[in-house]
Amino acid sequence: MSTMNTQSAPLIEVQDVSKSFGSVVALKDISMKVNAGEVMCLLGDNGAGKSTLIKILSGVHRPSDGHYMVEGKEARFSSPRDALSAGIATVFQDLAMIPLMGISRNFFLGSEPTKGWGPFSRFDKKFADRVTREELARIGIQIRDTGQAVGTLSGGERQSVAIARAVYFGAKVLILDEPTAALGVKEAGIVLRYIAQARARGLGVIFITHNPHHAYPIGDHFTLLNRGRSLGTFAKSEISREELTSMMAGGEELETLSHELAEFARTDAIAGASLAEVAREFEVEAESLEEAASDHQATVDRVPTDGQ
Repeated sequence: MSTMNTQSAPLIEVQDVSKSFGSVVALKDISMKVNAGEVMCLLGDNGAGKSTLIKILSGVHRPSDGHYMVEGKEARFSSPRDALSAGIATVFQDLAMIPLMGISRNFFLGSEPTKGWGPFSRFDKKFADRVTREELARIGIQIRDTGQAVGTLSGGERQSVAIARAVYFGAKVLILDEPTAALGVKEAGIVLRYIAQARARGLGVIFITHNPHHAYPIGDHFTLLNRGRSLGTFAKSEISREELTSMMAGGEELETLSHELAEFARTDAIAGASLAEVAREFEVEAESLEEAASDHQATVDRVPTDGQ
């Protein structure tokens, strides 16, 4: 019975997780889970708490309160290496790559395959090149030279290399930190396609983004954060793209803002009318002064000078 529960348990789950830094509450009572073969989209604007939650999931921080479960068992990670050993791989925005180093060297960065023995061991370039080429081919990226500098790849291709690397080294859960943030439509499509492939291979994916237009096509569930609190978790069948966008943007806040802007426009129009009235008064005053000066000059011209 317990084996069945473990097998059916989510890959990772947080229950009422909170995180405080001194008197500052970064997260409060967040609950979320991701199952195998599922994409959970974590959405929120800047300052919503996404980064803090990522760091808890990836082993950088421990939660102040609540429970973090991995395949049904309580997890207490001391470092990102502990999380990686449990099959939880996080791909951060900086990708942890060296731009001037080749693709295959970056692919195996920190886990370099070697051949030879002892002091005679060396990097197994042939093996690294073959594996890199095969793994990238699976996601539709054909590379001519695995020694090509990573910095020469497009943004979408670099993201795909980082994702393929995480999958190759045994990730069960992929946590992707804003992978499409700086990408164009075509490049974002490359990344979203590989997320779909990772899901099809049975991985659980947590896709962190502030762009609902990227999240909605690929997501199975959506958790929305706002100022460290959860606005809820919704299945795709429970929420439309428009509703997701409205909640993301803060429907009530937008409505308040629209009222403020309308009021500003009204008061600005009143101010503009007042300024126009003042300007007209100045024009009238200027015309009067000009007429008075002209009359004065005419009077001066009519006064006879001495000797005439």
